[in-house]
Amino acid sequence: MTATVERGVARALVPPLPTRISLTPKTTLAGQLDGAWWPYSRDLITELPPLVEALEGRWGRITRAMVNPTRWPVVPHKVPVTGHTVHVGWFTEQDPDKMILLSCTAGRCDLLVIPPETEPAAAARLMTAAAVPGSVLTAGVLMSEEAAMGRRMRDARSSQEAWETDGGSPCRPSGTRSSARG
Repeated sequence: MTATVERGVARALVPPLPTRISLTPKTTLAGQLDGAWWPYSRDLITELPPLVEALEGRWGRITRAMVNPTRWPVVPHKVPVTGHTVHVGWFTEQDPDKMILLSCTAGRCDLLVIPPETEPAAAARLMTAAAVPGSVLTAGVLMSEEAAMGRRMRDARSSQEAWETDGGSPCRPSGTRSSARG
C-alpha cells in the first residue's frame, strides 16, 4: 500500500470522492438558485476545494465564498484551492441552507447546500429541484418542503406498519388458500 505524509499524518492514497453538484442548465431564465451541492461533511477546509475546482470550468476563478455559520462548525477565513485561495465570509443574515460563490468573470453562483447526512433519495430530489431554471423557490423553502415530505413519508410508513401489526395485512403466504368447505 502506498502512503503519503500530509501535515505530519500518514494517510493511504485514496481516490477523491466525486463532487456531488447539480447545476441549472445555461439559460436566460434567472432563478433563486444556480443549483445544489451535497458535501460529504461539514468541514469547509476539506469540502470547498473540490467544489470550487468542479465549478471553475463553468464559472471561472472563484475568489470568495459566503456561508451562514449555523451549518458549519468552523468557518476559515481562507481556503487554499489549486492555484489560488478562496476567501470565506460568514453572515448570519444569509439563508443557512445556501452558499454564495463569487467569481471574477461570471459573477455570483448561489447553491443550495444539502446537509451531508441527508438520505440519498431526499438529496436527489433536492438536487433536481434546485437546478430548475427560473425557479422562485429559495434554499430555505426547498429544505422545509423536503423536511415536511420526509415527515409525511415517515408517518405513512408508521401507519402502514401499525395496520399490518393489527392484522390488517391482506397478504397471505403464497400457496396458502382459505378453504371454506362445509
